[in-house]
Amino acid sequence: MSADLQALGVSFARHLKAEGKAERTRTLYLQSVRFYSRWLEGRGVAPTLDALTRDNVREWLAYLSDHHRPATVKTRHRGLFRFCRWLVEEGELEKHPMQNLAPPTLPAEPVPVLTDEQLAALLKAAGGRTFEDVRDTAMMRLFLDCGLRVSELCGLTVEAVDLDNEYALVRGKGGKVRPVYFSARTVAALDRYLRRRREHRYAGLLALFLSQRGEMTPDGVRERVKVLGEKAGVPDLHPHRFRHTWAHDFLMSGGQERDLKRLAGWTSDAMLERYGASAADARARAAAQRLRRGDRV
Repeated sequence: MSADLQALGVSFARHLKAEGKAERTRTLYLQSVRFYSRWLEGRGVAPTLDALTRDNVREWLAYLSDHHRPATVKTRHRGLFRFCRWLVEEGELEKHPMQNLAPPTLPAEPVPVLTDEQLAALLKAAGGRTFEDVRDTAMMRLFLDCGLRVSELCGLTVEAVDLDNEYALVRGKGGKVRPVYFSARTVAALDRYLRRRREHRYAGLLALFLSQRGEMTPDGVRERVKVLGEKAGVPDLHPHRFRHTWAHDFLMSGGQERDLKRLAGWTSDAMLERYGASAADARARAAAQRLRRGDRV
């Protein structure tokens, strides 16, 4: 009898964890396996290895394209592709059924960056005196100063933060550790939070940021950012928008792309283009205005 896809997905998840893949990455990859299995069941087909064929996958991707945005389809394609590659590596499949099956092309859509007015409104929204307010202010300032991924923020420990030298050691994708640097106002916000943190019922935990249930999770941070965004009049706000804003500000201030790549923890130059897209036109316009060759002749 052909093996069940979701049962194999459990083993795939263990493999991804052993490889050091981030929790969010593991979740997205496994969603592709689960959603493909559900699609098969909806067509009356048992979700087994026998049903993991090129024709079926092509039909599934076509179905997704009719109901979802290209970015979502590409994410599902990536997850199932990686699952199939693992199956081949493990000897569960002889041939990769998605080989040369290209993902959708994403239209160029620069992510809008946060304005100074929006950032001020967000900080004001968390400007109270409760533990949650103090914590949320420290989190947002770290996002703004360091462009952290939400998983990196949640992975910070108390010992990783050095307020005297204004930096923290962050564990990024693939378990790579890098330093990130923050401003004096962020130091003050973190200092205020750490003083309040000592009184927390879970103060003994290693995690820097705490909730009423223990350490903050990525989903918990996303929810807090969303709530603060609604309160500040910035709808549909997500943590990654801070990362785009940080990259935009860094380049607009004259920062070098090589330095940005190192600070962001990127290994691919493609990420520079993606995150720099929102600032590209503005930088080009500023450069042209500085040059003003016609005014010199």
